[in-house]
Amino acid sequence: MPIENTAGYMIPVLSSNDLSDPFGQLGLDLSDSDLRETAYEIFVGACRSSGGGRPLTYVSQSSGRSSDRASSLPSLQRSLTLTAASKVKKALGMKSKKKNNGSESATENRPATVGELMRVQMRISEQVDSRVRRALLRIAAGQLGRRIESIVLPVELLQQFKSSDFPTQREYEVWQRRNLRVLEAGLLLHPKLPLDRKDPSAQQLRQIIRGAYARPMETGKHSEAVQTLRTVTMQLACRASDDFAPDTCHWADGAPLNLRLYQILLEALFDVEEPTSMIEEVDEVLDLIKKTWGILGIDQRFHNLCFSWVLFNHYVSTGQVENDFLFAADNLLLEVKKDAKSTLDSGYSKILCSTLNSMLEWAERGLLAYHESFYRGNIDLMQSILSLVLSAATILAEENPSESGRRKVIDVADAKVDVYIRSSMRKAFSQESEKVRISRKSAKSQLNHLPALCLLAQDVTDLAFTEKEIYSPILQRWHPLAVGVAVATLHSCFGQEVQKFVSGINELTPAVIQVLIAADKLEKDLVQMAVEDSVNSDDGGKSIIQEMTPYEAEAVIVDLVKSWIKTRVDRLKEWVDRTLQQEVWNPRANREGFAPSAVEVLRTIDETMEAFFLLPIPMHPDLLPGLMSGLDRCLQDYILKAKSGSGSRSSFLPVLPPLTRCRGGSKLNGVFKKKDRSHISQRRTPMQSTTERNDSYSITQLCVRVNSFHYIRKDLEVLEKRTIAHLKSIGIREGSIVNGSRKNFERSLVACVEGIQQVCEATAYKLVFHELSHVLWDGLYVGGVSSSRIEPFLQELEQNLEVIAETVQDNTIRTRLITNIMRASFEGFLLVLLAGGPCRSFTLEDWSIIQEDFQFLMDLFWSNGDGLPIDLIGKHSTIVKGVLPLFSSDTGSLVEKFKSLMIDGNGSSTKSRLALPPTTDQWGPIEPNTILRVLCHRDDKAATTFLKKNYNLPKKL
Repeated sequence: MPIENTAGYMIPVLSSNDLSDPFGQLGLDLSDSDLRETAYEIFVGACRSSGGGRPLTYVSQSSGRSSDRASSLPSLQRSLTLTAASKVKKALGMKSKKKNNGSESATENRPATVGELMRVQMRISEQVDSRVRRALLRIAAGQLGRRIESIVLPVELLQQFKSSDFPTQREYEVWQRRNLRVLEAGLLLHPKLPLDRKDPSAQQLRQIIRGAYARPMETGKHSEAVQTLRTVTMQLACRASDDFAPDTCHWADGAPLNLRLYQILLEALFDVEEPTSMIEEVDEVLDLIKKTWGILGIDQRFHNLCFSWVLFNHYVSTGQVENDFLFAADNLLLEVKKDAKSTLDSGYSKILCSTLNSMLEWAERGLLAYHESFYRGNIDLMQSILSLVLSAATILAEENPSESGRRKVIDVADAKVDVYIRSSMRKAFSQESEKVRISRKSAKSQLNHLPALCLLAQDVTDLAFTEKEIYSPILQRWHPLAVGVAVATLHSCFGQEVQKFVSGINELTPAVIQVLIAADKLEKDLVQMAVEDSVNSDDGGKSIIQEMTPYEAEAVIVDLVKSWIKTRVDRLKEWVDRTLQQEVWNPRANREGFAPSAVEVLRTIDETMEAFFLLPIPMHPDLLPGLMSGLDRCLQDYILKAKSGSGSRSSFLPVLPPLTRCRGGSKLNGVFKKKDRSHISQRRTPMQSTTERNDSYSITQLCVRVNSFHYIRKDLEVLEKRTIAHLKSIGIREGSIVNGSRKNFERSLVACVEGIQQVCEATAYKLVFHELSHVLWDGLYVGGVSSSRIEPFLQELEQNLEVIAETVQDNTIRTRLITNIMRASFEGFLLVLLAGGPCRSFTLEDWSIIQEDFQFLMDLFWSNGDGLPIDLIGKHSTIVKGVLPLFSSDTGSLVEKFKSLMIDGNGSSTKSRLALPPTTDQWGPIEPNTILRVLCHRDDKAATTFLKKNYNLPKKL
């Protein structure tokens, strides 16, 4: 049970039952009462012997007796010279308590003499006291001049009394049996000198005692049994050694009997009525107790050791209330330490080690879990116990150098405190862990509670700061790195929990991140405390820091988040592959005209980004690039796969046929092989061979792709702003965000731009050269200009433009797409004029119709101002407008112009024929290949003659 001290707080009490007796057991049925009576008999006999036969009538300085009585007692003069303050208490560092200002009757009731005080303190009845004094008077009268040390007191007492001197036969038998047991203990079981069990005197004494136990022996002055007993005991008691004083009987000076008897005498120094106080007459009483040293074989060494034990034992047995006893025991150990260094007595060393170990064993139960025993209100007590324990440990280390090795004495205290800190922190951690477990179990029904390890991390942090504030200032007196050792131990304990937790992680969850962040914060706090504590240490705290194996919580978080990112990215990539195989690019799937898959992929990316920023981690900026790069690759993959198969400008353009003469003609001799004649006669073969694979992509489906790419690009801009807002919300500076966000979804943005451009172009050329090939390439000007004009092409083109305008919602994208269609139409118009094959021929008179048809084509795209801007139309019609005048030029002018260009390009030639001009990618009025193609399609004699002469083209098929 805790005991409440005067300050009002409760002091935890360690059980006194756990305090082991250091002196050992007597091995006999001698009760505490028996030992007290024997000790009292020795005390009275020793005082009487040393006092020259005077009775113990010393008057206490606090007795208040009259000066008349005091003046007749020589001892009074000694007491009057003493100061009010106790020298013994002062030497032991104990405080002198103020006298209680009670009634005078309380003072009057106190014992008048030291002898009376001692009787009361040792709880000896007046009847027993009277019998002892009477016996001692008779002994003194019969052995005048002999010292008390020269007799065996129990034998002498047995000779002085017989059964008739006691009130009852039972009381007599108890008294006789006690004295015989004392003789057995002192002479047979625990003699001063080792005893041979075959010693005849010893055997005879055993028989006498055994017989008396069975049947009480007759005692008295003339008892033969007692005489025999005296003879035997004197033979055993007077065995001499060189170290022993002559004429001394050794019957009560063997350990542990002498120590137990002396302990009982010293315990009389504590007030029997107020156990937590020493008597005021401690100096006088202790002086008289020391007179028993000769009988008990006690010297100053054993006195210091026994007294320190008695003080310590009394502190424990009285409920650990009076700390003065602990201080006194600790101070007395300083004398014990000096004694231990100055003696080689193995007997003393054995008792010394046993006593100190008993102190250590009891005190360390509290120090090995000092959080359970000490707190702010009684922390001074911890310092006192620690001081005593370390003093005892130091003495033991010096006493047993083989066990402690050659380490310095200071290392003993350091090592001990290190053990206490680590043990206490482990137990405190275990208790905190158990409390968290119990609280979590009772709070199962509550919502939104923190994970158990988060709660434990908070408790461990509080525990560390409590340790630093309350306990470490005490422990640092003996261990310079007390804080570091404590936090390193807590770090290790929590680290084991973290390891178990991490090994069981299967996926990243908010709870997992909470625990790892709590662990990381705890580790930083503990390391900081260790660093601060070890600034002035010899190694700068390296040993402590090295002991703290990092949790690497941040690395675990990073790995988990990277794994989380990889899982999300891989899942999105699989979704993209699967969804694009099922996507039909239906323009009616939604009002905006973009693909549902585009909406879904962006929604998934947005949700992933939101989920990422919701992760309670401190390293969002560091991990964000990895996430965005993975998502960017997925989105880029979506765009690339979406546009793949759409085709391109070159895939829809017809392959230019070889130069042929209109209305039949032949391939150029020597340049084209004869076996290719059948290829020329097929009109649509060039286009058919390049577009069959794209027939599954309709114009509207291509428009949906364009819409989707534009939608993705616009949404990425919104996503980037949202990302910047997230980063700002967690404290990232705007400059860093802007610099870092420039590369966000860079691949996807580039892919969008390129995809829009490619699909717009592919849509335009697919429409013109594939969807409308029957009215353009296969129909326009075939069989005669006037009979197959451009109107059918314009009608179907206008219908397709209306569908495209309805499908493509964004004005900019719609303008780009229609511009591409216009460019393809203009290019197709030129191809009909310049590469339309032998089925087309033109005269000078056809020029006005051709000019008018092209104007109709431009007007379609202008649409009376509702279509494309006039300057944009003019820009893209420049080439056509430059080539059309060639169709109005006469053949002679064209021939001369062609010759001039060829000569300028190739230099003067002596050959009769002109070289074939190379085919370029650009038509133009001064481009030889363009002029030659106009001549090939000119239906007149001059053109035929020129072509026959220079390129061996026949006049007719």
